[in-house]
Amino acid sequence: MFQDLDETMRTILDDAAAPAELRAAEVSFEPPNKTFAPGQPTVNLFLYEVKENRGFRDPEPIIRQVGAEYVRRMPPLRVDCIYLVTTWSNQGGGAGVAEEHQLLGQALAWLSRFQVIPTTFLQGSLAVPPQPFPPPTMVAQMEDGKSAGEFWSALGSVPRPAFHVSVTISIDLGLETPEGPPVVTKETILKQKMPPGVVEPVLADFFEIAGIVRDGNTLVVIPNAEVTILELQRIVTSDDLGRFSFANLEAGNYTLRTAAPLYTTANNPIVVPAAVLNAYDVNLLP
Repeated sequence: MFQDLDETMRTILDDAAAPAELRAAEVSFEPPNKTFAPGQPTVNLFLYEVKENRGFRDPEPIIRQVGAEYVRRMPPLRVDCIYLVTTWSNQGGGAGVAEEHQLLGQALAWLSRFQVIPTTFLQGSLAVPPQPFPPPTMVAQMEDGKSAGEFWSALGSVPRPAFHVSVTISIDLGLETPEGPPVVTKETILKQKMPPGVVEPVLADFFEIAGIVRDGNTLVVIPNAEVTILELQRIVTSDDLGRFSFANLEAGNYTLRTAAPLYTTANNPIVVPAAVLNAYDVNLLP
C-alpha cells in the first residue's frame, strides 16, 4: 500500500500541468542520508513516519446486508503518511543551490494545490478498490516539538531546506463478523420523566415489524407486492429486495394480507411482537 502511495505522489509530480523543471526532475524515495548523491536534479520524498489519525477515527462499525444476513465490519483505519520533501542538484556551488531552491519552491506550490488527492492520481491498491474517502493532504505543516537538527543528525547528513507532506489514507482491516438475519421486531417505549429514584411510568409502547415477500417455490424475492394489515387497513409495498415494514404498531394479533400479480393472495395471522425470527416473511404461490 505504501509503495502505491509513493507511485501516487510520483504521478502528481509528473503531471503534464506541473512546472517543466519539476516534471524533468527525478523522483526518489530513498533516505536522504550522507550516501545519497543523485546524478541529476531530484525531488526526494522520504516516508519517515506513519501514524493513525485519531481525529478521523470512527468507532462505529459498518453494518451491511449480504444476501439474507447482516455482517458487521470494522471501519477503515485512517493513517497519516508523512514525507520529508527535499530537492537535490548535481551542480556545485551557487548554481546548485539555486536549482535546488527553485525545485523546492515549485514542489511546495504544486503539492499545495491538492487539499485532497483526486482519484485520477491514485495508483495500485489505492485505486482498486477505491479509497472510501478522498485522501486529504497537509503541506508544510511541521508539528511542534520535532527537531529538524536531530532528524538530520540521525541520518548522518548535513541539514538542508525541506518541508513536510502528510497524506491520510484509509486501510481496510478486513475484520468482518456475522450479525445474523435482519431484525423483524423493534420496540420503542416512551416513559414519563420522573425525579431520580421514582419509577417512570410507561406512556406508550410501540413496535416496528419487517418481513420479506418471496416466491413460495423458488424463494426469489417479489418486489412491488401489496402488504396490508387488515385490522388497521394500513398498506405498504415491498421494495426491490422484497422487503416491507410497518411502524407504530401496538402489541396484539393482526392479519397480513399479501397480494402480487400472478400470485395467489395470502392471509397470514401474526402476533406483535414476534416470538421467532422471520415471523413476518411471506411466501406466495402462483
